[in-house]
Amino acid sequence: MIRDALPDKAQALYQFWSSFGLSTYDESSVPTGSNAPKFPYITYSVVTDNLGNNVGLTGSLWYRSSSWAAISQKAEEIAKRLENLSPIKIEGGYMWLKRGSPFAQRMSDSNDDMIRRIYINITAEFLTAY
Repeated sequence: MIRDALPDKAQALYQFWSSFGLSTYDESSVPTGSNAPKFPYITYSVVTDNLGNNVGLTGSLWYRSSSWAAISQKAEEIAKRLENLSPIKIEGGYMWLKRGSPFAQRMSDSNDDMIRRIYINITAEFLTAY
């Protein structure tokens, strides 16, 4: 019997962030130059550990707009999802994502006053042996 493979920790983080309908990139692998992503998009950190350790993770929403309305709504969508999220089955156990504190912070870009960024803190608990 062949079972579907469970995602590893990094894959599970990608699946979480990409579930919000925007292009999603590991913050250490964002394309640049002519391949740079089009707004809006998400970048996120990949940090992992094992049982007994809570890990701080971040994500950033990136929009280009004169308004904060759309990006703020997306941050609220992420907050609501985290409030109702159960532990996620992954290879070797579970990953439980929760809101970090502070949850969301607005940030500006000194090179472009139309760029809107919301920096999001989450906490991951990896319920795995490795």
